[in-house]
Amino acid sequence: MELFKLADMTKGWFVGDFKPSVFSSSEAEVAVKRYKAGDTEAAHFHKVATEITLVLDGAVEMCGHRINAGEIVKLAPGEVTPFKAITDVTTVVVKLPSIKGDKYAA
Repeated sequence: MELFKLADMTKGWFVGDFKPSVFSSSEAEVAVKRYKAGDTEAAHFHKVATEITLVLDGAVEMCGHRINAGEIVKLAPGEVTPFKAITDVTTVVVKLPSIKGDKYAA
């Protein structure tokens, strides 16, 4: 057994083709991300990767829609969205595949 701490990972990302990671893989990236109400991320997109976001608790705004706890957003390559935490929120994000540099400002 190996034991890791999410706090030691970069911005919640713990699986993927980067360091530090719990499991290095070019097939996928996985993160647990926490935001305070009002936090935002600028609009971006991926040219190759599909990004899946589960809102574990709280509510966010993505693609102009309110996404609540238990809802999952799947963004295909090329789909653009900004991100806004409406409440304090925890998300689980999966990006397939893990490609360095495949994040572009919109």
